[in-house]
Amino acid sequence: MTDAGGSARHFGEEGGLLSYGDYLKLDVLLRQQEPQSKAGADGRAAHDELLFITIHQVYELWFKLLLHELTTVRDLLLAAESQDPRGDEATSAMWTARHLLRRVEQVEQVLIAQLPVLETMTPQDFLDFRSLLSPASGFQSVQFRELEFLSGLKDAAFLNRLRAATEDERGRLHRRLDEPSLWDGFCAALRGRGLATESDEAITASLVAIARDRAAYGDLWDVAEGLLSHDELCAQWRALHATVVERQIGYKTGTGGSTGATYLRSRRDLRFFPLLWELRTAL
Repeated sequence: MTDAGGSARHFGEEGGLLSYGDYLKLDVLLRQQEPQSKAGADGRAAHDELLFITIHQVYELWFKLLLHELTTVRDLLLAAESQDPRGDEATSAMWTARHLLRRVEQVEQVLIAQLPVLETMTPQDFLDFRSLLSPASGFQSVQFRELEFLSGLKDAAFLNRLRAATEDERGRLHRRLDEPSLWDGFCAALRGRGLATESDEAITASLVAIARDRAAYGDLWDVAEGLLSHDELCAQWRALHATVVERQIGYKTGTGGSTGATYLRSRRDLRFFPLLWELRTAL
């Protein structure tokens, strides 16, 4: 269709090339919430199972986006080692890395904000369908483990513990174990600016130099702060998640066989980038 001036029109219903529902695959997406309770004694599914499924599916979508953004950040930082730090390419890459880390921070704020929604489900409501979930568990989230591996918490033992993972999922986890982490990318960016990274002590000295000369190293400082925010928000999520689970099921065993809240509490104090935290002491 053309407008009055004879130009082709590409927007509006008259184009008919792509609809909102088609673009988002809503016909497929909205069929993916299938309660295991399906039909209880009254012929209906447990009311809060839809909430439970929706929250966790949304988490996996956000995890997918976080992996997309953080992988890009890592790759930009790795490339910085071989770029002229004063050139347009390096300037653009560092700007993009900082921009994407700000996006990651906002997404992780959303992840934290979703937990109170889950808490509107009472323990009694959860018990209506919890037994049907076994042995499925959030512990089995492959994308969550990918995020941990990418961020530097690489633990090959999870490959043996995720028995339900497909071959494709195991391949992804192996790749994340073998490939550079975000911290490797940041250290590459430090080297690109002539800063030492050969030991933890050398990195700490480099970080102190960055912190004390933000006029010269403002972009590196901003990236370091973005990484620290990622670390802090993930720690906040882990801590709040442990509390939410404790409120829901107390100290029952998890549906996947873990120790439940006890296991989650054991991981609250993990840090992706310990040297960025220790920098505060060194200043």
